Amino acid sequence: MSNLTIFEQPVEGNFVRRESRRMDRMGGTGNTMRRIKLSNARTFKRVVNGEEIGKAVEKQLDVIIVDWLAEPSRKFYAGAYDKDAKATLPDCWSNLGDKPEAGARNPQSDSCISCPQNIKGSGTNGKGKACRYERRIAVLVVGDPSGDVYQIAIPSASLFSANNGNIYGFEGYKKFLLANNEALDTVITSIIYDADADTVKVGFRAKSYLNQEQADLVEAAQDDPATARYVALTAAAVDGAKALPAPAAQPAIAAPAAAPSNPFGDDDEDEVEEAPVKRVIKKETITAAPKPELKEALGEWLDDDED
Repeated sequence: MSNLTIFEQPVEGNFVRRESRRMDRMGGTGNTMRRIKLSNARTFKRVVNGEEIGKAVEKQLDVIIVDWLAEPSRKFYAGAYDKDAKATLPDCWSNLGDKPEAGARNPQSDSCISCPQNIKGSGTNGKGKACRYERRIAVLVVGDPSGDVYQIAIPSASLFSANNGNIYGFEGYKKFLLANNEALDTVITSIIYDADADTVKVGFRAKSYLNQEQADLVEAAQDDPATARYVALTAAAVDGAKALPAPAAQPAIAAPAAAPSNPFGDDDEDEVEEAPVKRVIKKETITAAPKPELKEALGEWLDDDED
């Protein structure tokens, strides 16, 4: 990280940042994984190798999106949510929303489009869909010169929501930029919490073009093969969570009758987003087929890593 992160006061001088020849003796894994957690408290919090670090930034965070997948991802948990349970990997997930990943321990169908967990009414108490949309994006934090990449997992409620002035849901934001001959990695994006939402919901607004230093950081991040991990792994995997054992085979349960689901259906944005990663499997469960100033924001976040 930069001297803004580890030193009490930034210092000036003709300093050199050298690479250590003894990093293997520092006790790290060599595979640092970083993400930015969204919360019901409307804060952005750094999580490094599964541990929360530093102070939270409130309401808004300015980032540069450096990588994303072509289509929204999906994830499914078979067990009921338990806030006190240890975080685990999803039972089934799909990076491109088309079929389960090879690493899924409990795949629900050969195809996401025909999966019974993708039918409205399959969710908790017969509401919504049991399998949720999600976007995992890789970002640089504006004002952090380290070039460290973070993952942000965007919940379904923030993907397809209608625009509010110049603030868009993620899918609409992509289209807005494209219509103006721009892309996610050519502008600074403000991620802003929806203060009126009852659950975690954010919107996206274009703030400005990049300066040369920022453009160079984007190029470096996109040239680094490790960046792809942040869009291919679930947030639980980034944090090092383990998968629960695959349940024993059970008799199939007929799926609720419904018309084939549109992969970009219009019913996801109104669903209540549940906390996604802490799950327990019950014994009788049957598996079915306003805007803070940037400098102030970074100061709050980067000045205190002992929180």
